[in-house]
Amino acid sequence: MSIAKGKLYLVPAPLDFGCDEQAPLHDVIPRGTLEIAARLCYWICENAKSTRAYLKRIDELHPLSTPVQALHIQELPREVHKKGDHGPGFDASPLLDAALRGNDMGLVSEAGMPAIADPGASVVRAAHALGIAVVPLVGPSALLMALAASGLNGQEFAFVGYLPQDADARAQRIRALESTALKTGQTQMFIETPYRSEVLRRALLQSLQHNTRLAIASGLTLATAYIAS
Repeated sequence: MSIAKGKLYLVPAPLDFGCDEQAPLHDVIPRGTLEIAARLCYWICENAKSTRAYLKRIDELHPLSTPVQALHIQELPREVHKKGDHGPGFDASPLLDAALRGNDMGLVSEAGMPAIADPGASVVRAAHALGIAVVPLVGPSALLMALAASGLNGQEFAFVGYLPQDADARAQRIRALESTALKTGQTQMFIETPYRSEVLRRALLQSLQHNTRLAIASGLTLATAYIAS
């Protein structure tokens, strides 16, 4: 007899990863998402340590079906973190063996929705190829929250990831994105790590035309959230 395959749940994480303060979990992650996460025993993640920390937070609200120490947690290869895994170069099929044996699995990233501005696309792609049902769960996505709060065009937008670190290349990229935005009306979205955000802000102010609308959002869902447009 063939074994029914498990499902792959895309489990959002709170946006406070790496922050000094943490939002109350029940304020940012719906109860249904937490309940499903609490019963999963098999996980695919970026970092096992931070995933265990997240699951301990869940356990305080919804007891885990299996102790954290006994969970099966697999990490995506480090090169996937750095280069992204949306391309065809990495085969994530072996990570889904538990689902092929009939077990539900969870995919989680460090913050927000896995596979959106985070690795995980290769796992989702492999699940489809193997006939494993993919179920996205409800939770925060920093990109969409920032876009909604910006006043910029939410009907047509592009996410372009990180801008170059080299100053000249960064300025050139900023002007190219601005040109696209002014010609088409399409919102251009990008992200930056906290320790480089001030450098990026100054570069934007120096490179953009005076009539270009700029929106900045950080610390979303936290009491210290900053949104300006």
